[in-house]
Amino acid sequence: MNTTLKIVLLSSIVMPTLTWAQAGGCDAKRASLEREIAYAQAHGNANRVDGLETALARMNANCTDASLRSDSERKVAEAQKRLAEREKDLRDAKAQGKSSKKIADRQRKVDEAHADLERAQAGSGQ
Repeated sequence: MNTTLKIVLLSSIVMPTLTWAQAGGCDAKRASLEREIAYAQAHGNANRVDGLETALARMNANCTDASLRSDSERKVAEAQKRLAEREKDLRDAKAQGKSSKKIADRQRKVDEAHADLERAQAGSGQ
């Protein structure tokens, strides 16, 4: 698949998930932490409550929708770069006539990098 087509396909996937992340953003993270705190309190887990309250205080002090979006974009870009590197390694191994075992190993790494990219894209929607 050529690079331009990959960029178009990835953009069509990434942009809606980034929009969703912006909509949920810090408010969604705050609500999630508050639910976890309530659950921990209901079950008498004081250590968990303390840890979650610390996390909530940090999140309230530092979380912005822009920082979440930036972090998501960075993770997706890193995963895209890793996938491109793995695909190049696979192409090089095939071009050099490497053994089928080495080619299979490179293919496995491509598959793992692709899965990492999908997780990064899904994570940008959280």
